[in-house]
Amino acid sequence: MKSIILISVLVCSLSLSAQTNKEKFVPMIKKSIGVSFQSFDGLNSRISGFPEYEKLKDHMFTISLGSMHVMNNFVSQFTATAGSSLTGHSDRKSSAIRSLGGAFDIGYDVIPADKIMLYPLAGIGAETYHAVFYKDNSAVQFDDVLESPAVQNDIRSVKFTNAFITYRLGLGFALKSPKGYGTVGIQAGYSGSFKDRAWRSSENQVLAGAPVDKLSRFSVSLVLTGSKMMMK
Repeated sequence: MKSIILISVLVCSLSLSAQTNKEKFVPMIKKSIGVSFQSFDGLNSRISGFPEYEKLKDHMFTISLGSMHVMNNFVSQFTATAGSSLTGHSDRKSSAIRSLGGAFDIGYDVIPADKIMLYPLAGIGAETYHAVFYKDNSAVQFDDVLESPAVQNDIRSVKFTNAFITYRLGLGFALKSPKGYGTVGIQAGYSGSFKDRAWRSSENQVLAGAPVDKLSRFSVSLVLTGSKMMMK
């Protein structure tokens, strides 16, 4: 979380610096929905030894909000993203993976046309992940839960966390609106972690012998941008 806040402050500073340029500058609000693919093999391998738990899914659905700036064909964007596998049911054996992250990317529009944009991107980011595992507790007796603190603890879900500083590579394609300063398009990309990280408890505590994973995530998103003004 500290890394995400630090990157957000850096991005805001870069955005303010860019606005001092007197040349044409087009700020746009950026919204997107998409899907990403990431397999946490280390954690899943460890979970496979406990049949009462279900492995994590290898996909998440994402929603993002941020800004995109275009100036002299140079593209910069800041994006905050939340993701969820939309799985995990507390009333049966299941699992869920959720994420929260922020990123800053820069790129260049290689087709400076009136109607389309094609821009490769590169950037940095930070992402946190929460893995949740539910057991099937339908065979647990109600009275046992009332009588035993041990049973109460045993029926609770198990949660782990992880966090990564990432590098990002991507490609965007967009169609420009004939009216105003908006676009509709697609962005596809890859996010990788600079180092492997061990999973921690839900309270972010270090655990001895915890499984280790790296981030190697592919994503694709439908992206909408819009702006009502242009500054010169």
